[in-house]
Amino acid sequence: MPWPLRLLLALLGGVALWLAFPDHDLWPLAMVGVGALASATAGVRVRTGLAAGLLLGLAWYTPMFVWASTYAGIMPWVAMSIASALYPAALGGLLALLQRSGAVRPVVGAAAWVLMEYARSVTPFGGFPWARLGFSQADSPLLGAASLVAVTGLGFLVALVGGLLARAVQFAVGAGASRSLPRAGVLAVVAVALALAPAALPRPTDGEPLDVAAVQGDLPPDFTRTLSAERGTMLERYTSMTEDLAAEVSTGAGGPPDLVLWPEGASDLDPFSPSEGDAAVQRMMTGVDALGAPVVLGAVSYGTGEAPRNMVLELQPGEGVDDTYQKVYLAPFGERMPLRPLVRHLSEWVDRIPDWEAGTEPGLMDVELADGRSVRLGLGICFEVVVDPAVRDVVAGGAELLVVPTSNAWFGEGDQSAQHLATSRVRAVEYGRSVVHISNVGISGLISPDGVVHEPTELFTQAVLRDELPLRTARTPAFTTGPWVVPAAAVLVVLGLLVRRRHRAD
Repeated sequence: MPWPLRLLLALLGGVALWLAFPDHDLWPLAMVGVGALASATAGVRVRTGLAAGLLLGLAWYTPMFVWASTYAGIMPWVAMSIASALYPAALGGLLALLQRSGAVRPVVGAAAWVLMEYARSVTPFGGFPWARLGFSQADSPLLGAASLVAVTGLGFLVALVGGLLARAVQFAVGAGASRSLPRAGVLAVVAVALALAPAALPRPTDGEPLDVAAVQGDLPPDFTRTLSAERGTMLERYTSMTEDLAAEVSTGAGGPPDLVLWPEGASDLDPFSPSEGDAAVQRMMTGVDALGAPVVLGAVSYGTGEAPRNMVLELQPGEGVDDTYQKVYLAPFGERMPLRPLVRHLSEWVDRIPDWEAGTEPGLMDVELADGRSVRLGLGICFEVVVDPAVRDVVAGGAELLVVPTSNAWFGEGDQSAQHLATSRVRAVEYGRSVVHISNVGISGLISPDGVVHEPTELFTQAVLRDELPLRTARTPAFTTGPWVVPAAAVLVVLGLLVRRRHRAD
């Protein structure tokens, strides 16, 4: 295949990968995109592989991350897309080395994908593990495999299916295709079976029910991320909506929920400020006391320091603040600004973003319920849900319910909110936990351990979501296998390179 056609194939593969994710949700195209890069890099020089991978990355990430330009502008979005595309570029070069013979190598190629996604997850500046292959599969039969091999292993399976399909195409169109058609057919059947088989895996949803209410307040008029509205406006909205819920309960429409959840930044007053903290908490407590149920909410606090902290508070009726969590994994370029002198040339927003103070303890919170029970929450604020250690640590700590309080107000009406919710759905299956994904502006949803969303909301609407979610403590196999996927993939890639070198020497 001439190199211009290979580059075109890689470009189309990137488009396929973009379309595999929400809000397009064409999940089979993730396999197609992987297969396109495998085919484009089989039997080429490393520099062609690098170019193919770069084109795939640009065609994938540039439209996918367009939401990053909502407030920050075009240059940060472009920079983010190019930086992300460098990882598929390196993958393309590695695939060229592994497939120098010209044959697509599905297993070792899938292992190379795992290494690429791991590198994106931890570098630079802590990484940005958004848009991993596994997160495209929330509606796929493959999703069930997340409970066995974690999100990382799910990405391996997506890449393996794509590689098998690419190899089948090689057999079908190569020299002597008539003799190779049976091989092509067998590989295609294996790929399809591998993609469909995880649908048969059990996804237990049993557990003690917890009556959960989650409040999505939306942005008040004239309120944007520039915080142009009067301070306290957001808090007033959430307090009022909770009081309205209490009024409905008082009319006999039903009992009070066991637990109420507000999203990230629901309070725009500092609950620990020496000057306004007591008044802020008092305003929060009007809704809490009216309902007679604990409320868990997000707030930003400087306290007595100079750096802001992204926090979650637990409020108990009649008592006030009972427990807190401070976000550990801060988003680079969102909550901390690496390379500030350089990056300020890309956007005027840079110096509006301070360097936040990171927490040090996993997001575990024990909440006493009105009926005397206690529930252990596993908290992951906003982007923490895409960070493997953040989620695994709270499951290791005994979390019975995962909670993802987020804002999403930075990103307008793009696909970011839908991509975010899909990530929480995959996490639900991975660890066999219910997830409350609650956003200021949407999309919010109550997710059962099988990955099904109950009560999903629309963007930029007010809503109170309420349902019973099962509490679970059993660990899925993914808890044990997940940490081993990357080392196993590294071994496969090293062996693949050694085998190639030996064949060249022979």
